[in-house]
Amino acid sequence: MLEGITKSLTESLGSMFRGKLTESNVREGMQKVRQALLEADVNYDVARDFCEAVTKEAVGDKVLKSLNPTEQIISVVFQELVNLMGPVDHTIDLRRGEISVLMMCGLQGSGKTTTCGKLAKMMLEQGAKPMLVAADLQRPAAIEQLKVIGAQIGVPVYFEDPAHSTPVKVCQNGRKAAEKQGCNLLILDTAGRLHVDDDLMKELIEIDNKLMPHQAFLVCDAMTGQDAVRSAKAFNDALELDGVILTKLDGDTRGGAALSVKAVTGVPIKYIGTGEQLDKLQPFHPDRMAQRILGQGDVATLLELAQDKLDANEIEQQQAKMLQGKFTLDDFLASMQQMKKLGSMKSLLKMIPGMGQIADALDNMGGMDPDKDLKRVEAMIRSMTLDERRNPDKIDRSRRNRIASGSGTDPVEVNELLKQFKTMGGMMKQMAGLSMVDKMRSMGDLQSMFRPGAMMPTEKQRSVRGPVERDKVRELKKKDRKQAKDAKKRNKKR
Repeated sequence: MLEGITKSLTESLGSMFRGKLTESNVREGMQKVRQALLEADVNYDVARDFCEAVTKEAVGDKVLKSLNPTEQIISVVFQELVNLMGPVDHTIDLRRGEISVLMMCGLQGSGKTTTCGKLAKMMLEQGAKPMLVAADLQRPAAIEQLKVIGAQIGVPVYFEDPAHSTPVKVCQNGRKAAEKQGCNLLILDTAGRLHVDDDLMKELIEIDNKLMPHQAFLVCDAMTGQDAVRSAKAFNDALELDGVILTKLDGDTRGGAALSVKAVTGVPIKYIGTGEQLDKLQPFHPDRMAQRILGQGDVATLLELAQDKLDANEIEQQQAKMLQGKFTLDDFLASMQQMKKLGSMKSLLKMIPGMGQIADALDNMGGMDPDKDLKRVEAMIRSMTLDERRNPDKIDRSRRNRIASGSGTDPVEVNELLKQFKTMGGMMKQMAGLSMVDKMRSMGDLQSMFRPGAMMPTEKQRSVRGPVERDKVRELKKKDRKQAKDAKKRNKKR
């Protein structure tokens, strides 16, 4: 998420801190920052105003003559980023005794219908009783898609035959149906177009006038950059939007839309979509996004994810086993399943302060993917017997070959896993008494799992091993041959 702008911005800021900090190199550095923002598809006026605001604060005596001017400038940049994207109020007002109406609008392909389902699921978990209204009569599959989503999350969907109704009638009848079913939140999935046009705006204005929704949200595709900003401005001019929901932010490396929408339209980003699953909708926090952009991680969001997704009882049981030295490969497998609930390993690393560079380094190491490595580890553990998982010291050469054959891996990989697990056992004992934040930071020591070749010693990859790795493989093979000879000698004696 926003990897491009993070790299460009941190490199540009870093150019200021070579040697003594002066007004001259601050201004020169800010020119590079502006170029970085423009390359990230940030609106030109926004990039210019941002850099002018930072320069005005940074060239003062308070910064240049401070004991740590570097930290002061980072602090100024951070605050200006927060100002650029905020403030944001995430509350959706549910009025007692009446139905709150949310109108969702956006262009086709922005993820509007799916976002309606995500928002309904989020509000359902917060105690609301939502109903979805299929008011998009333009796209043939929109009604069916919303019905499927409603069934998945357990929320009623109101719909009518497109051939015998209009969007306004569907919305009006949907409110009546919500009253009968005791719902207190109505989410209108309105029609989209491939571009902003008069017919679309007339339809939305008519719904707005007849239903008088309490809030109107625009759903934008973050990956379209300034096109998303322009469409937000056009919709806001016609409807007076209350907020923007940016979808596909997990795939956006530039960040132009995230940094420009609020400044250009005056409408805050309320929520962000970070995946296709219906639980991948998060409140947008400008301060957390600013931390991510500056490469400082996002511990607050990581802790919220952990509290929401992880099983506290299971974690406590695993911690108790760690303290007693009884942590097995079965427990390790359960821990991996828990971590997968939080998202990809790379995304988690980027949320931990100081760990974002490790995630970037993995990409530079021949396109390494730690999530694929973890799948191989999972396959190896599942190929072991229950006794082997609880007593890995029993795994000898023949067992290692069987496990490798059953998991589609190499015996060297199995041996590497066993060695790492032994090391990890000692680490986990040390981590057991730490706070959640310290545990997240201690995860940095696990990066050795993902070094090149550690989990992927196929014949093709062995050819590109370094001398040290090749020596390890030779040593292991010698050990295997020695064990085989010893076994034959014992059999002969018998």
